[in-house]
Amino acid sequence: MRMYLERAQAHNAFMSEEIAEFEMGRRHLANIMGLDPENITQDDIDKAIEYLLPSGLFVKKARPMLKHPLEILPKQKAAQFGLDGRPYSSFFYTGKPTYVECLHNLSLKLVELKKYEGDRITLGVKFDQSQQLKLTGSQWYDHNTMEDKFSEKLSEQEYNVLISTLEHLSKLPYSYMERVLIFQYRLDLKRQNLMLNLEKKAVQYDAKGKGFHEDEGKRKTAMAKVRLYEKGTGIVTVNGRPFLDFFPRLADREQVLFPLQLTDKLCKVDIEATVEHGGTSGQAGAIRLALSKCLIQMVPSGMVEKLRLAGLLTHDPRRLERQKPGQQGARRKYTWEKR
Repeated sequence: MRMYLERAQAHNAFMSEEIAEFEMGRRHLANIMGLDPENITQDDIDKAIEYLLPSGLFVKKARPMLKHPLEILPKQKAAQFGLDGRPYSSFFYTGKPTYVECLHNLSLKLVELKKYEGDRITLGVKFDQSQQLKLTGSQWYDHNTMEDKFSEKLSEQEYNVLISTLEHLSKLPYSYMERVLIFQYRLDLKRQNLMLNLEKKAVQYDAKGKGFHEDEGKRKTAMAKVRLYEKGTGIVTVNGRPFLDFFPRLADREQVLFPLQLTDKLCKVDIEATVEHGGTSGQAGAIRLALSKCLIQMVPSGMVEKLRLAGLLTHDPRRLERQKPGQQGARRKYTWEKR
């Protein structure tokens, strides 16, 4: 216990120094940029650092940064024992008490639910399939998030054991009774809708009085603008040319029309698209993104969620990787020849 108290005091002193240095650096940076030191936000700090210390490093963690020490430095667990030196948890001596206790509690819930299911079968009560726990729209926490939740280092095997136990629990017939427990370890993907800027826009009308929606999309170097007419017969033109002439490859045509197929709008709307720069695959991806953004204005919220889960509302950041010096390509090496 004495050693823990000494380490805790040393850690608190270290954190106090780091926080003081952060506050000093924050105020100094505000003075350099002409901002109010009392009201400067973390976004202002990030923009100032990017302006003063530009970096071309691909790994963002390697770039210059100024963040609060509590966001960067690893967290330290609080004391897990009382003044008499006795640990609070009976799992203290397992090495990873929080993780092991979680597995223990999950195993108890498994036994309870299986016993409850057996009792219901004995009474002749059939399980209502409509009450089955639905996990759509969420996913299990990743390895790093689980480690942060437990404040303990987990090996790949330990993480896999935890996930398999949770999946076993969630697939039981009466798992909905433990919904709160299960969703403590799942990330709700629906919250990401707030980041997609999916606000509804008013319908626009052309000179002929036809209602349409308009939006833009990008993919690689290609930039597209799509006008989607609500009432149509399935006519698609790209840069004033017929759809089949502009995209002779079947894969490109399937990519463009996939949002319409998913929302059941094939042959029910007309599309006028303009696209420039890039190749055929990049142009098809840009049109698909713009078309998906237009579709969210005319489909119910449930269908918008399907579009998001299908990845149709997310910009694809992938680009062609450059050729490296001393190599034949981005990854390919020259053939080795014996001298």
